[in-house]
This record gives sequence, structure tokens and C-alpha cells, in this order.
Amino acid sequence: MDALDLPVVIIAGFDWGARTADIMAALWPERCKALVSVSGYLIGSQAAGRAPLPPAAELQWWYQYYFATERGRAGYARNTRDFNKLIWQIASPKWNFDDATFGRSAASFDNPDHVDIVIHNYRWRLGLAEGEWQYADLESKLAQAPDITVPTITLEGDANGAPHPDPSTYAKKFTGRYAHHMIKGGIGHNLPQEAPQAFAGAIVEVDGY
Repeated sequence: MDALDLPVVIIAGFDWGARTADIMAALWPERCKALVSVSGYLIGSQAAGRAPLPPAAELQWWYQYYFATERGRAGYARNTRDFNKLIWQIASPKWNFDDATFGRSAASFDNPDHVDIVIHNYRWRLGLAEGEWQYADLESKLAQAPDITVPTITLEGDANGAPHPDPSTYAKKFTGRYAHHMIKGGIGHNLPQEAPQAFAGAIVEVDGY
């Protein structure tokens, strides 16, 4: 934003992008005019990551435990595209994406830092890896699960096969003007690509809040 000389923007995203958007809105609300967050409030902490979940919920996070092992690191490095294609299929079971659509996103996996970043992220969540010390103050603030005060719309697809919280569990974290929309029609985890009109529409809508 600084490089583009954008002092205030609407921030929108899903998955890691929603987590990033939520963090920006929580820590720097003066830079965030409004927020669109798929799957709601996704700010986490190592303490939260160490808390056990019910067995069915733990099963959904199978890859997190796979990545905790060196076998998992090696397996992900060897089978990056096949692994992520499987995740796409599980997370969006009713989305019949073609190889060209997947390939456009899969090009990003060729980044030489990709595997290290993914493995570190999931190991950090479980308390198996340290964060970066220069961000310790920010992490301590985020660990308090701060409220998000900027106008917000959260979205969820009606066929999201990825782990995601129930909207009722996070609605109170958004203390400004707030709305939640369930997007129907077999929409899975990758809502911006599966339902681009609904995603763009939410940005236009929240701009008027």
C-alpha cells in the first residue's frame, strides 16, 4: 500500500488472504476503509493452535500433522502440485475446475520459498516452530484476538469442504457495521474464483457502509 501510495483501501481475501486481511484491519484500522473476509474471523495464535479439537475437526486438519514431520516436508516438496490439487478437490467438492484454471494458480507454487513458507506456517500454528522475533509485539497483540472495528462483510460458501468456523462463533468479533452472507449454489472454499460476482458484489456493498 505504501509503495502504491494507497493510504486507505478496502481489503478482501479468502484463506491465507482473509487471515492477512483480518490482521491488517485489526492492527491498522486507519488504513482499512472496510473488509471482506471469506470464512470470517481467522486471526489465530499458537495458544489457540495447541488446543485440541473434536476428532472430526482434527481429521480435517490431517495435512497440518503431516507437515509437522520431515516425511511431510519431503512429500510436499516432491508432490506440490498433486497435493494442492487434492486440497482444491476436497475443499471445493462441487467445483469442476479444469486443468487450465488450476495451472494458473499452480504457477505460484514454483516460487523457491513456497515449501519452506508452507511448512513453517503450519508448524508455527502447532508451536513446533518459532516466529520471527521482530514481529513479537504484533504477535502478542494478535494473540489477544482483537476485535475488528472497520465495516465488514463476511462470506461463506454452502459447500465449503475445508476447515472453517461457524459464522455464529465470530460475528461478535466485528464491532463495526457488519453483515454475513451465505453464498449458495455449491460454492466451496475458493469463493472468489467459484463465485466472483458475489465476492466483487460484497466489496461494492461494503464500500457503501
